[in-house]
Amino acid sequence: MIARRVTVLGSTGSVGTSTLDLMARAEQAGTGRFVVEALVAGSNVALLAEQARRWRPKVAVTADPAKLDALRQALAGSGVEAAAGEAAVVEAASRPTDWVMAAIVGTAGLRSAWAAARTGAVLALANKESLVSCGPALIGTVRAAGGRLIPVDSEHSAIFQVFPAETPEQVAKLVLTASGGPFRRATTAQMAAVTPEQAVAHPNWSMGAKISVDSATMANKGLETIEAAYLFDMPAEKIGVVVHPESIIHSLVEYVDGSTLAQLGPPDMRTPIACALAWPGRLVWPAPKLDLAALGRLTFEAPDETRFPALRLAREALQAGGSAPTVFNAANEVAARAFLDRRLGFLNIAAVVAETLDRAARAGVCADLNDACDAALAVDAEARRIAETVVGGLADAA
Repeated sequence: MIARRVTVLGSTGSVGTSTLDLMARAEQAGTGRFVVEALVAGSNVALLAEQARRWRPKVAVTADPAKLDALRQALAGSGVEAAAGEAAVVEAASRPTDWVMAAIVGTAGLRSAWAAARTGAVLALANKESLVSCGPALIGTVRAAGGRLIPVDSEHSAIFQVFPAETPEQVAKLVLTASGGPFRRATTAQMAAVTPEQAVAHPNWSMGAKISVDSATMANKGLETIEAAYLFDMPAEKIGVVVHPESIIHSLVEYVDGSTLAQLGPPDMRTPIACALAWPGRLVWPAPKLDLAALGRLTFEAPDETRFPALRLAREALQAGGSAPTVFNAANEVAARAFLDRRLGFLNIAAVVAETLDRAARAGVCADLNDACDAALAVDAEARRIAETVVGGLADAA
């Protein structure tokens, strides 16, 4: 029996709903018991209220202050406190608890992840932007508070499960697997005409719109390369990527003796969530099972960095160090949002990132602040300003 007091940041998103679904299935199976301290969501007040009535947290928070009255009305008589706004989000993340799921998408999730890191709880991190923007400082904060950071991305969870934490010198290389997204076989000409609807239709995973776009451009694999470098203290040259369309092998660790260990499983986010929720134990739940005979074969190919330049740009940002990874992430968020809003063509997403990185480097964009979180957010804000200028220039040129 796994017993946890939990907080879910981003409860109405893909990872958040999967987390609560997993908890419900574990309770139904009699293998888990959970008390929810806080639920935090964006603007989907109807679903947040439904979740709050099911799990009875002490507080339910919407990030949108304009939705507070609606949330209060939806929770009337439930005994659940309603709150709204950034300060309320951070306060909820700061509450004492055993385990926090940090799944607010984008840099918007940075302050709440930072607050949760200071509590000493296990931080299950699904917000990759927090790691990319200030990973070493965030990891250090978790450790200083006596907590543990466990990655929830399927790729980093796979590495986490087979990585020799006590003897990292035994590792020769990390290999992240990529599905290749919906345009793995598309020509450059075909990708030039891609619509947002096509980009978010991932062949294997059910994810939010922004993350799906990142998968389609392979920017997600670039972000994951930066994350892996920070999580496992590995240099860029020891982190590789291989395209694996079936999404069954979630990543691999190559050892110095030639052995390679991998974690396998059906493409279901509840599996890495279960790993984080029960670690160092294992949670028994009605998990989908892997049938290799039914699959028949697993295939692999090298990524094409000509058609998908975001992967190369991320590696270059990691090697440049300093604020470059933060700039990469901010520019990619702006460009992905512009694409989803139909203000930018699909192929121009990487072009915006490249130009923003170049302009930021020439301008010497950095933030010399004592607080790493504030510093990352300052760089992020300036990089976004530059990226929006680049997007506007491309729109005018079109």
